[in-house]
Amino acid sequence: MTTDIDPKALRSWLFIDGADEAALAAGPASEADVLIQELEDFTPPEMRPRAREISPDVLAAWKAAGAVTAVRVNPLDGDGMADLTAIMRGAPDIVMLPKTAAPRHIVELAAAIARCEADYDLEIGSTGIVPNIEQAAGLLQTFAICGASDRVVACGVASEDMAADLGAERGRDGIELAYVRERFHVECVAAGSVSLDCPYTWTDLEGVTAETQHARRLGYTGKLAVHHAHPPVINRLLTPSDTEVVEAGRIVAAFEAARVAGKARAELDGSLIEVPIYLTAKRLLDRAALFSIPHN
Repeated sequence: MTTDIDPKALRSWLFIDGADEAALAAGPASEADVLIQELEDFTPPEMRPRAREISPDVLAAWKAAGAVTAVRVNPLDGDGMADLTAIMRGAPDIVMLPKTAAPRHIVELAAAIARCEADYDLEIGSTGIVPNIEQAAGLLQTFAICGASDRVVACGVASEDMAADLGAERGRDGIELAYVRERFHVECVAAGSVSLDCPYTWTDLEGVTAETQHARRLGYTGKLAVHHAHPPVINRLLTPSDTEVVEAGRIVAAFEAARVAGKARAELDGSLIEVPIYLTAKRLLDRAALFSIPHN
């Protein structure tokens, strides 16, 4: 990616209808860390030429507003190549690929992106890739998909398409996707890739709050979104709070003091602090540092 931002610092990823110029212009007001011009399901085929035409200007405006920019193209065996050829004129930070079901899909996309970078005199390797896992076949190959190209900076899992592929019944509590979200995160972690949780596809804030809290419990640091009101909620919940930072600092200090004293573990407020707890606290402090949150 052309940006120096750590992918783990990208909390909210907002899909916006690819040809809706008013919605695209309003994108930065959503506070999403990543703005995504969506050329697949959110853009009817007859509107895709217009979406491609405006893409460079849209990306330029988003960059000027300080957002990380992405475009989700169509599968390359459909409209994807036409999408890619047009949108690469605007040098997106990230290209997202829907319906990724095998590593070869990412290998093909990476090669096509490299050709476009050369054609448009862009820095070779500057464009990141985010596969979208939307089918059972892709879920079972997530580890291999994440490792298919050095361009892969993160990987996202779908909600509606995945549920449809599984024949599952959707509900606001999302229990039908519980295993998918757990399995997907495990595969991404094993591959050393950042995992992006599926979007909450209702509009209420209570639901996205609960789902994001659960995603954080599982270990996710980023979440996809399809509603403009959701990124502020996602950002808040996926950012360490001041209270959490203070507590993590206490745990780290207590453990390190115990080690200096020759002890294997520490006791703090009646809890035994062992190596895994210490390392978890250290990770939280590292994450806080990504957002310039101070700690003593």
